[in-house]
Amino acid sequence: MVAKITTFAFHGVDARPVDVQVQLTNGSNPFTIVGLPDKAVSEARERVRAALSAVGLGLPAKRVTVNLAPADLPKEGSHFDLAIALGLLMEMGAAPHDAAEGYAVMGELALDGSIAPVAGALPAAVAANAMGLGLICPEACGPEAAWAGGDAPVLAPRSLIQLANHFKGVQTLSPAAPGALEGPGAAPDLIDVRGQETAKRALEIAAAGGHNLLMIGPPGAGKSMLAARLPGLLPPLEPAEMLEISMVQSLAGLLEDGRLTRARPFRAPHHSASMAAMIGGGVRAKPGEASLSHRGVLFLDELPEFSASVLDSLRQPMETGDVLIARANFHVRYPARFQLVAAMNPCRCGYGRASGRACGRGPNCEEVYQGRISGPLLDRMDLSVTLPAVTPADLGAPASGETTAAVATRVAAARTIQIDRGGRVNAALEDAALARIAAPDPEGAALLARATEAMGLSARAYMRILRVARTLADLDGGGGVRRRHIAEAVSYRRRDGSPSTASPVRADLSGTEPPGAGPPRIGPLAATAGRPS
Repeated sequence: MVAKITTFAFHGVDARPVDVQVQLTNGSNPFTIVGLPDKAVSEARERVRAALSAVGLGLPAKRVTVNLAPADLPKEGSHFDLAIALGLLMEMGAAPHDAAEGYAVMGELALDGSIAPVAGALPAAVAANAMGLGLICPEACGPEAAWAGGDAPVLAPRSLIQLANHFKGVQTLSPAAPGALEGPGAAPDLIDVRGQETAKRALEIAAAGGHNLLMIGPPGAGKSMLAARLPGLLPPLEPAEMLEISMVQSLAGLLEDGRLTRARPFRAPHHSASMAAMIGGGVRAKPGEASLSHRGVLFLDELPEFSASVLDSLRQPMETGDVLIARANFHVRYPARFQLVAAMNPCRCGYGRASGRACGRGPNCEEVYQGRISGPLLDRMDLSVTLPAVTPADLGAPASGETTAAVATRVAAARTIQIDRGGRVNAALEDAALARIAAPDPEGAALLARATEAMGLSARAYMRILRVARTLADLDGGGGVRRRHIAEAVSYRRRDGSPSTASPVRADLSGTEPPGAGPPRIGPLAATAGRPS
């Protein structure tokens, strides 16, 4: 007979079912694994042989053939060990032949017969639940897999002998319980940032609409401090979002003790990160920083120091919300709908011409440094703000301004309006849906048309201005998009995508509303008059 056990092969966040077929036949006694196994799967024969020996069982003098079906699906990883060993126990009569009926099996075997943890227990449990199966996984993975819910149990044995005794009825394994659920932790407070009111306003807008944000300023201006305070402004994850993110984290091996959190991801990779580290890849095509920041924030400090190819690789997921990693014989897709927040100095020396300091790197230092970032990437930044240097007066003044909790309340209210209206935040809306809900009043439309022509804006920049204006209107209570919203949104754009070029329409941004439209709002550029920009 042939023992058949269900396990999974991972392709992105999808767990595809695999039949592990184990057969003992007469003949010489090689141990053969077929079905497109990688090196880790092929080495399972040695781990399985040693684990069986550790529990007092030796392989019979027969030919062992293990087929992983479907044979044309690549198999990667060490989580096939337990399924192969259980199939051998069934073939040898050490476990009932229907032992694995109703279960999928995954786990790596140690040489002493213990079962080591593996990545991907949560997506495997979700896939097993969809098939009406329970899951047998390592003890360390049990709390993670139990989050999948469903009626079928999750068994998490510590060792191979414990699993064999369970099937014999000698020992009973209790179903695993889900791990702890952690809420968002204490975040640093926005009130600790001295000055930088324009940047704080931009941070609130970015949080409310999920917009990309670029901060430019000298060292010590508070760019990293502001970015670190963004997670505290974002609302907790919804259950569906939390499960989606946790599945990606499970494949990356980042869920410790099965603990899930409602805090949105905040990833800040070093500027030496490779393309595979950023968008995913490698031998087993694991998720990268772009996918690990899904539904959260990807913070890139010292933006021009990143490789140009790495930065440009983010352009496609910024538009589509996912990453497609192509291989010769398969493709892997990971979700990657992140909010990009970037920070940079104006030039290599750190201060730029506007600071009045002499630059020892030449008159073109600022252009050369900022030129390392491609225009198409800058075009995808919804908000761009210039932070002036913090003065001694700012540092010596007592803390003032709004707290993170106060701003987060407005952000949550604006996001509620967006979700109720379109099912998602403004940054993720399709252009057709955005055009229906963000049509400005006649004065706003005229200003946007003049700004688009004068600043040389692309069609993408035009739509992104509308997105930001729609978010500004939502922060004001969810009414229509008016001229003041367009004016403030335009003030966050840079001509031709360049961070250093002044806008020729600045003088037109703080105009007045028609009679009865309420008091005019001064744009953020007016608030920084007299400061370096």
